[in-house]
Amino acid sequence: AGMSAGNFYRYFPSKAAIVEALIARDLAEVEEHFRAIAASPDPLAALKAGLRETLTEKCEGDDTLWAEIAATAARKPEVAAILATMEQGITRRVSHVIGLVSGVPEAEAERIYGTHSRLLFIIIHGVMCSRLPDTSREGALIDLVMRTIEHVIDDALAEPKDH
Repeated sequence: AGMSAGNFYRYFPSKAAIVEALIARDLAEVEEHFRAIAASPDPLAALKAGLRETLTEKCEGDDTLWAEIAATAARKPEVAAILATMEQGITRRVSHVIGLVSGVPEAEAERIYGTHSRLLFIIIHGVMCSRLPDTSREGALIDLVMRTIEHVIDDALAEPKDH
């Protein structure tokens, strides 16, 4: 950001407050993406396309920052709780899209599809923040991950709605 650590604390009272602001910014962006997905003519195709795009973006240089945040979360419960809100927000939105596709009301979608959505989050997060070097096989990895994601989504859609 081009400023000293001390200067940051003029705007944020703690490291947790900085993380909270970063997550709020990221969740607002995620919310916009999910609004577009839900409004598309084919929400399932839009979800899959969005997940593929997310996979190809990786962490765009933010991997060091997110590694520091993760390390801080291991030491500070308040930062861990803030990170959990991000995961919950994303998994809730994925559940809502799967619910939209299957005709399940939004209020029920998280209960029915939450576990599948959390698995999707874990897969995507793991690939995005992987420290493996980029290679010519990166496309093959993304294709494999997408096939896995499609399998998880198909499994979710096959769940009985009264689950």
